[in-house]
Amino acid sequence: MDSATCLAIALADGFACHALSFDYGQRHEAELRAAAEIASCTGVISHRTLRLDLGALGGSALTDTSIAVPEAPAEGIPVTYVPARNTVFLSFALALAEVTDADAIYAGMNAVDYSGYPDCRPEYIDAFQVMANRATRRGVEGRPVEIRAPLLRLSKGQIVRRGLELGVDFRRTVSCYQADVQGRACGRCDACRLRQQGFADAGVPDATRYQAD
Repeated sequence: MDSATCLAIALADGFACHALSFDYGQRHEAELRAAAEIASCTGVISHRTLRLDLGALGGSALTDTSIAVPEAPAEGIPVTYVPARNTVFLSFALALAEVTDADAIYAGMNAVDYSGYPDCRPEYIDAFQVMANRATRRGVEGRPVEIRAPLLRLSKGQIVRRGLELGVDFRRTVSCYQADVQGRACGRCDACRLRQQGFADAGVPDATRYQAD
């Protein structure tokens, strides 16, 4: 949901986009298939899927099948947090931006209706921007790559409304932490609850395909 809307915003802002996905050892590949389908339908310049084995490190219910995906709200940072994931992802995106001479990276982090992940907060984005300015050729030459997080301060309902305004087909998107091979959502995990609330707050029918359907 967030990534598809973020891509739509980047395109609406007039950018020709390179899309980047990560096969990082997550529980299912449904979101990767959805990403490829969405990228092919939106006319991006390229779509790459990089393979990383964050599962070899463990420590998250999304990459370690011995840790159950929680289906009830919990206090604090949940076990679905993948250590350093956004830092790793943004670092590869920064490398791609330098290779393609891109002016901006659009990332779908959200700090309003989210699970409390530390790498989804405004101060994290600000800190990464400082690092990017100092760590890249473009940065030291005075042409820094701008890190843009257009969804950062939007509620899930606002994200749904913005996506629909831009023509995002949310039926193609996969948010569920434990989707089945067909990409159908469980309807119980934290990602599903946030997604459901987004459609409800936006006042539109839930476009999600569920396993019980």
